[in-house]
Amino acid sequence: MIGVSKAFGGIHALRDVDFSLMEGEIHGLVGENGAGKSTMMKLISGVYHGFEGEMRMAGQPVHLRSPRDALDHGIGMVHQELSVISDLTVAENVFLGTQPVFSGGVIDWARMKREAKTQLVTLGLDIDPDTRMGSLPVGIQQLIELSRVLFSGARIIILDEPTSALSPPEVERLFAALRMLRQQGRTIVFISHFLDDVLNVTDRVTVFRNGRKVTTELTSNLTKDSVISHMIGRGTAEMHIGESAELTGDDSRPVVLEARDLSDGSMVRGVSLKLRAGEITGVYGFMGCGQIELARALFGKNGLKGGQILLDGQPVSFPSTASARRAGIAFLPESRGLMLFRNEKVFKNVSIAILGRINRILLKPQREREIAEGHIKDLQIRPPRADINLGNLSGGNQQKVALAKWLTYLPKVLILSEPTRGMDVGAKEDVIRIVKSLREKGVAVLVLSTEPETILTLADRVTVMKRGTVAREFVSGSIEKADLLDAA
Repeated sequence: MIGVSKAFGGIHALRDVDFSLMEGEIHGLVGENGAGKSTMMKLISGVYHGFEGEMRMAGQPVHLRSPRDALDHGIGMVHQELSVISDLTVAENVFLGTQPVFSGGVIDWARMKREAKTQLVTLGLDIDPDTRMGSLPVGIQQLIELSRVLFSGARIIILDEPTSALSPPEVERLFAALRMLRQQGRTIVFISHFLDDVLNVTDRVTVFRNGRKVTTELTSNLTKDSVISHMIGRGTAEMHIGESAELTGDDSRPVVLEARDLSDGSMVRGVSLKLRAGEITGVYGFMGCGQIELARALFGKNGLKGGQILLDGQPVSFPSTASARRAGIAFLPESRGLMLFRNEKVFKNVSIAILGRINRILLKPQREREIAEGHIKDLQIRPPRADINLGNLSGGNQQKVALAKWLTYLPKVLILSEPTRGMDVGAKEDVIRIVKSLREKGVAVLVLSTEPETILTLADRVTVMKRGTVAREFVSGSIEKADLLDAA
């Protein structure tokens, strides 16, 4: 890739980037959220095809116009969200969309199973091709999806966060497979936030920051600290608000909600934390660290396999989200679409959580409007109209509406998952102001985010999660973004 730039709506995601891959290497690609990694890989894999600059393979200019086109040129990608079909067999997943057929168009099942078995053995997997995919661990499913890309003939394989949901033994199995592929002359792009994994398995590492390539170096010349320094530009003029914070955790505050050794049998593994009245607890971690699953477990959306939840010192269980709401727990998920109705009026979205309190027998639209209008004024929702469809509001204003749902009757505990993701600066500042005001009203707030700036701007204390467990806790004193990245 030579002098590559890519813009969306006038905003550059990449600026004048040179990037190269060599045959038979594992190349690490790192950078913070929004640094440009995903955009670059989508160009290489044909997902995006309009850009400035030039792409060459073996010295010859190429123009990839689709993922299929990229695959025809020997480039395949395994995305973080697996695209396996749980109800199909292993063999059917390996050959998904490319099943071998007889001359009459009938699938050659025997050949498919035989060749799938051969392909899996090359990755060190001794699995019956008739096994249902959904019965296998996530790590094995990921290797099977990798085998699908390999079977397509790909010589360049892009892996997006391949270890985020894997246990340590599954990570080692994946690394063994990648090293074997390198020996075969395949080229692997390894995108990951887990810097220990990057430094363990790669030959070279490229660091992106703010849409630009910062450096490409031999892995042997790098340390975790040096990679973090490249990622965040420590000591440069690019330092900004959210790079550091002074934590003020106060253990004398009453504990409202306590999680003791929580496990969900998958992504949450023995997590303990305490949420205190009038305090914001931040939970930071990379995507796939288990924080989303933790939030859902605390709100009754996900079941627990072990551990205990205490509310005001008393053991409780939440078999449903309704039971959590009744107990005084409120939850804003990472996706606004999960809890808002875009085709309904703003006032209906605000009142949906409290209809049982204000409309015990008959609906009272006027009362609903009055409540919504109060929140619209307090939260500075724009445009300031209760009867406009929610879908006509910007993402930041939709997030304010989502917050308004829980502000008429304040909850004991407010759980916010990625509360500022995807917002412009002004909207972020408004949401931060609203959340801090809730702390002053005595609410115990839990903020979970993959954005260190959000955590450092909001939190009084911070818990860092890594692969489903608590990696480190910061209660008081100075803390920097680099500390969070290092702990995660």
